[in-house]
Amino acid sequence: MTDWRRAELRARTPESATARTLYLTVDGWPGHLPGQHVDVRLTADDGYQAVRSYSLSAPADGDRIELSVQPAPHGEVSPYLADDFPTGAAIEVKGPLGGWFVWKPGRPDPVLLVAGGSGVAPLAAMLRARLDLGGDVPPFHLAYSLRDPGQRWFGPLLDGIAEAEDPAVTVACLYTRAAPPGHPRPVGRITAADLDLPGFRPADGPLAFVCGPTAFVERAANLLVHLGHRPDRVRTERFG
Repeated sequence: MTDWRRAELRARTPESATARTLYLTVDGWPGHLPGQHVDVRLTADDGYQAVRSYSLSAPADGDRIELSVQPAPHGEVSPYLADDFPTGAAIEVKGPLGGWFVWKPGRPDPVLLVAGGSGVAPLAAMLRARLDLGGDVPPFHLAYSLRDPGQRWFGPLLDGIAEAEDPAVTVACLYTRAAPPGHPRPVGRITAADLDLPGFRPADGPLAFVCGPTAFVERAANLLVHLGHRPDRVRTERFG
């Protein structure tokens, strides 16, 4: 039985004009695997409580966790966490939760990450865990579908991967409405060509993780299956 634990906000950084990453320390945190999530509970002065789930956007690091939050229009939890939750104040978290949508370091399989919008959060934890291991570990590729450059999360992480030019860890941003000048891919929805990549084809035996809004996840997962990937090798997590 997982208990609620006190989590104190240490810092907050922007990921976009509205999204924020929260850096928290959690009493008695047991550690977690990349891809897991937590439940967050807020309690008002009158006793009213609200609970929401958020992915962990960084690998395990002692008692520290990171949550990346996109405020939902008219939401009662995410706008507070993103903008009003004071540094030094505490919330409650329960977790880590989930045992299917996780990457376990030490697996030999290539890993294909497919993100739609804020669904990049748990995949960023996997990418960062992979980078922490250095060389001689499986290749990773992130296909990141997003509306425009202003919605690109984890800029320093993605810029660092691009600058390293390591063929074993690559990222492709798939802009759907507006792309930066000179971007090599035309804007548009994710296609089979975006996922048909050397080293990550069905014969290579990759493990695929797809995360994002429901419609995006269904489209991306179907594209992978039509390309020949076994359904049991395509792990999905959706929201909305």
